[in-house]
Amino acid sequence: MQKIHIKRNDTVQVLSGKDKGKSGRVLRVYPDTQRALVEKINMIYAHVRPNPQKNIQGGIVQKENPIHVSKLMVVCPSCKQSTRIGHSILTDGTKVRICKKCDANIDK
Repeated sequence: MQKIHIKRNDTVQVLSGKDKGKSGRVLRVYPDTQRALVEKINMIYAHVRPNPQKNIQGGIVQKENPIHVSKLMVVCPSCKQSTRIGHSILTDGTKVRICKKCDANIDK
């Protein structure tokens, strides 16, 4: 199984598909299926059954669908560009992700 370069609350840009060029915040990561749930990306229509106990009204709702991580690229918070991810070890021994374009620390 391949390690995922995307974490929760990262800003990512979509590289291919119907939402190509859009960016959004990662809501959840599914490492076992190599997918991520991104805010307002890969929207689908879901048919929801009404449930009065949970106060849910029935009908057709739009919701996010997980997208494969190979179609996503992390946006660097300092240079605001989509970039590849590198890894670096700080002096105190912690491993952090760095931007390949500006060498800034992505993990705050």
